[in-house]
Amino acid sequence: MRPTIQVLTPNQIEQILADARRILAETGIEVRGAALRQRLLDAGLPLDASGQRVLFPPDVVARALASAPRAVTLYDREGRPHAELTGDRVHFVPGSSGLYLFDQRSGARRLAQTADFVDYVRLAGGLEHIAYLATAFSTVDVPPEIADAWRLYLVLTQAQRPVVSGAFTEHGVPRMAEMLALFRRDRADLARRPLAIFTVTAAGNFRYSEDSCQNLLDCVAWGIPIEIVPVTLMGLVAPVTVMGATVFHTVDVLAGVVMAQVVQPGAPVIFGGAPAAFHMRESTAPMSAVEAMRLDLAYVAVAKQLGLPTQSYLGMSENRAVDAQAGAESFGGALLAALAGINSVSGPGMLDYTIAFSLPKLLLDDELCGQALHLARPFDVVDDLPAGGLVAEQLAEGNLLTAAHTLAHYRRALYTPGPIWDRQGEDSWVKGGRTTLMQRAAAEVERRLASVQPVETDPAIERELRRLLLAGVDLSESALPAVSPPRAAAPARPRGHQRRRA
Repeated sequence: MRPTIQVLTPNQIEQILADARRILAETGIEVRGAALRQRLLDAGLPLDASGQRVLFPPDVVARALASAPRAVTLYDREGRPHAELTGDRVHFVPGSSGLYLFDQRSGARRLAQTADFVDYVRLAGGLEHIAYLATAFSTVDVPPEIADAWRLYLVLTQAQRPVVSGAFTEHGVPRMAEMLALFRRDRADLARRPLAIFTVTAAGNFRYSEDSCQNLLDCVAWGIPIEIVPVTLMGLVAPVTVMGATVFHTVDVLAGVVMAQVVQPGAPVIFGGAPAAFHMRESTAPMSAVEAMRLDLAYVAVAKQLGLPTQSYLGMSENRAVDAQAGAESFGGALLAALAGINSVSGPGMLDYTIAFSLPKLLLDDELCGQALHLARPFDVVDDLPAGGLVAEQLAEGNLLTAAHTLAHYRRALYTPGPIWDRQGEDSWVKGGRTTLMQRAAAEVERRLASVQPVETDPAIERELRRLLLAGVDLSESALPAVSPPRAAAPARPRGHQRRRA
């Protein structure tokens, strides 16, 4: 028995889906991308009376849901299976969309540089409970026309794990897809063994922008899995109540799922979202608000009823410090995500309404995610039912500390926190310098970065990556920041790479 959380009845889910299907059929979606719009019309989808919105008849929606895959498998840089997004399997991933970094040395919030991003990738690539990476924040020391591809380049050359990414512009996907394909035999092999998920954002107001439409088309053409992520703002562009907001959210995601399947049946699509509650007093949009987390759980329940892989933004904080609020919001979200069985959980590492990243916060979140995953493990019988033998041993010895049962199972049964989590007694804490969580986290960031083992990249692939970065833009190699080697002079681990065939 796996611990779960249930927030909607089967009847409520059916009501939400029925209403969403009705809205898609009668109101439709404003598809602003001309190419995608034409593909939909060529497939027979009608327009509304105004000619502005594409309608999605029930039979089209039904066929699309039948063809959408029930699982998405991600592969690492070497082409090995790494994570399967299906059922109740939970994977925590750093948040994305950051513009700033909270410096663990000064404590100040500042614009991020390439060196910061490299530190992030090297740190996150070794965390136990962060399943794969994300292009978590932008750097200001590269020209904007290559900013999205630069982040992907740094992940691909500094880590082995898959990545959640996305393009900043209408025509950004092809360059980034070519970069990913360098780590596979060819384009078809990239589709068979995807190395990345790309985010496609619904714009709200039942609309897909030009950028999102073209990104969806390009991802489907390359076989790159996409997560459809509406930013559903409760009380602003969606109903303030959770049931109504779930209907709006479901409409936006189903539209993306259907469009992808119309273009290419079987295209891998993940039912996602980044909902927030519009704070009426402060005019802010907290994703960690309890109302937003209720909406996360509700739309995930709808997605699971449909059998689709799921994604959500949980496990981050709106605060600007690694403090009690940050811990409460992050652990609350991580725990709910684990109980709900969300397949890809974006958020760890994020602060300040997801616009700032913190490496100490990422370490804290890795710890919190580990504890959430531990709690959500199945309850198994492990040589402990019936417990008569254990009772006899306890009475005979006065404890079970050295019992065979304890020695056999304690490593798995008891979760052992990492060095930033305080489980010391008072004397040990005082002798250790009375450190705070933030002090321990910052010190652990430095320790881990000093012990990073470099990831080796084939020089030919490295050259081709940099050529793709500069292709079609009026930039030279000198425009690209230097990437420093890891701080420790540790030998590189030998890695074999598969070059793409000519």
